[in-house]
Amino acid sequence: MVGVRRAGRLVAAVAAAALLGGAVAGCAGGGGAGEGAEAGPGTVKTSPIAAELAKLPARVDGSKIVVGQPDAPHTAQVLVDPRCGYCAHFEAAGGEVLAKLAGAGKVKVEYVLASFLDQGGASGSVKAVNALRASVEQGRFAEYLAAVFASQPKGKFTDEHLLAIADRVPGLRGAAFDKAVADLAYREWVGQAEKGFEETGAQGTPLVLVDGKPAGARDGAMFDAGAFTETLKGAGVGVA
Repeated sequence: MVGVRRAGRLVAAVAAAALLGGAVAGCAGGGGAGEGAEAGPGTVKTSPIAAELAKLPARVDGSKIVVGQPDAPHTAQVLVDPRCGYCAHFEAAGGEVLAKLAGAGKVKVEYVLASFLDQGGASGSVKAVNALRASVEQGRFAEYLAAVFASQPKGKFTDEHLLAIADRVPGLRGAAFDKAVADLAYREWVGQAEKGFEETGAQGTPLVLVDGKPAGARDGAMFDAGAFTETLKGAGVGVA
């Protein structure tokens, strides 16, 4: 079990503790952003598989953003908050595994983007989720999502930082995207996404459900690419 050292209410990232029968480090309401490989203010990083991510289609489905082919045989639902450090760890490991499987047509990934860490505007999660929603319109969601988590700041997300990250995603920056970021054009949708997260009953992030069943939370496998690959195999999802 991954240890929790940060003060605050950091609890298991699970839909229901009784369902999982175990605990794992995560971020929850009332706590901080959680431990993570946070970058310095303004630091921008991209994913090592950015070229693969750029090919992944994404679409909005109600309060979710779905990555991959609609007819993929398996569905992975991923619950994350952009300012959760543990979510950044997941995206750099298990997230890449899911992206590769999505590219191979073996799974579609439903992202539920929470913003509960943005209490009082403290973390900029609302700004980040708004920018991520805007990136769908430009066909750059998967690549931008990975870059946002890789560039997670020590402080809060700002418009300037989110736009700087977008500069590293070819084809994303432009008048429409920049305006959507500056105007919080998708604020209403961000609220719907947070409500969708709350309605799942999840107590924190990150959480992955594969075909409706929790995957990689109890043993922390979601934070290790190799271990998570084996977890997915056990759930019937073949390697890419």
